[in-house]
This record gives sequence, structure tokens and C-alpha cells, in this order.
Amino acid sequence: MISSRIIALAIFGAVALANPLQRRTATNVFPSPPTTSSLSKPITVAAGTTFTPPQAYTRYDRGSGACQGQSEGGDSDAVFLLQEGATLSRVVIGANQSEGVHCLGSCTLDHVFFEDVCEDAITIKQTSGTSRINYGGVLLFSFLLIQHNGNGTRSQYPFLIFLQFYVEDFGKLYRSCGNCGTQYTRQVEINDVWAVNGDVLAGINSNYGDTATIRTTRAQNVDTICLRYNGNDDGDEPVEVGSGPDSKYCLYSTSDITS
Repeated sequence: MISSRIIALAIFGAVALANPLQRRTATNVFPSPPTTSSLSKPITVAAGTTFTPPQAYTRYDRGSGACQGQSEGGDSDAVFLLQEGATLSRVVIGANQSEGVHCLGSCTLDHVFFEDVCEDAITIKQTSGTSRINYGGVLLFSFLLIQHNGNGTRSQYPFLIFLQFYVEDFGKLYRSCGNCGTQYTRQVEINDVWAVNGDVLAGINSNYGDTATIRTTRAQNVDTICLRYNGNDDGDEPVEVGSGPDSKYCLYSTSDITS
């Protein structure tokens, strides 16, 4: 039987098979990596610097067998570690990894594409500042793209800005941590995302005052746009409490979502 990862690799570098070629700001046209670099340890991008590979869209991974399913990994399992103010630009994260990118401080991902996701693609651990994910895409992730564990500020609020991204065959695009030992009020903006065949676009903790602002987003066969939970800080599974626009936590209207 051909695995889902092999299928994802076969279509990477071409238009996603479920959709005809359509050029938008968020695009389903993925780059073809010119070469692959399999790492023995994460690449750390220093504070305030930008990592761009010598050949644009080089594939980086952690070697065959690195993915251990949904086993929770740590910083040592990541492909890239981004320090405060670091930028990762024009890379492809290969399927052979346990954890993709860990932002240890506020970070920027610019034109970063994922062939597949093992556990989490991007983990946000910042304690201050605003992180941005600008342009890129992911094919085939059954669990979670962005895990927002840390704090951050835009004015007085934690913030993540998510722009111009394509996702297909996914579990959750964004999740504010539902049971971290230290909880915060977190906010996310999702703009010009193109999402195809997924469960949840954004999951937030309304009891901690989280908000998800969603604008100009295309969702095709996505079950839930915004899902509200009661989060906790004791490790228990968070409880779903509602979904849909409510003018307080899930900030969008039906006109902001097209199919």
C-alpha cells in the first residue's frame, strides 16, 4: 500500500490534485526543492537574523524515520529553532521530521512550505512580540499546523498574524494551547488563507479571552471555521463550548468566508 507521505511527495511541486490551477495571493502552486539537506540536529536562527538557503526552496528534514506519529517532541526534534526576531525564508520542510519549526521568540516565516506534518508544523513559544506567517503552504496534515503555546503582545495582547497560506487535507490550522501549564490570552488574525478539506480552521479558548479574526478566506469542505473551547492549565482535555461567529471571540462574518 502506498503511504500518504509518498502520495504527498509525489504531488509536491505541482498543483494540488484536488484543485485545478488557480493563481491567488494564497496559491496551491508549490515549489520543487532543488536539493535536500537531512540534519542531525536543528538549525538555530539567531535573534534578529534571516535564514535563507543558498538555493531557494531547499528541502530540510531530520532524515528517514524521524517521524514517530503523534508522539510529542521537543526543541531537539525540530528542523529549525528561531530565536527572538528571527526570520525563516524560502525553505521547504520535508516529511521526514517530528517537529517542524519552533519559534522560541517572536518570529517570521516567509515563503515556507511543508510537504507533510508529523506532529506540529509550527510551535509558537514566544513570551513577547508578534509572530507572522506570510505566504506558504502545507499538504496533508491530519493533526495540527500551528500550536500557539506562548505569550506575545500587540498592544497588550498576544498576537499571531497568518497571511496568504494554502492548506489541504488537515486537522486544525491553528490552535491556541488548550491545556498548557501557563495560559495566556492569545489572538490570531487569519487573512487570505485558502483551506481545502479540513476539520477546523481556528481553535481558541474563549474562557481566557482568545480571539480569532478571520478575513478574506476561502474554505472548501472545511467543517468548522472557528471552534471555541474552555481551556485549562492542568493538562486535562479542553471542552468544546461553541463555534461560529459571535462578535466577541470568533470575529468574522459569513461574507469573510468564500468557497
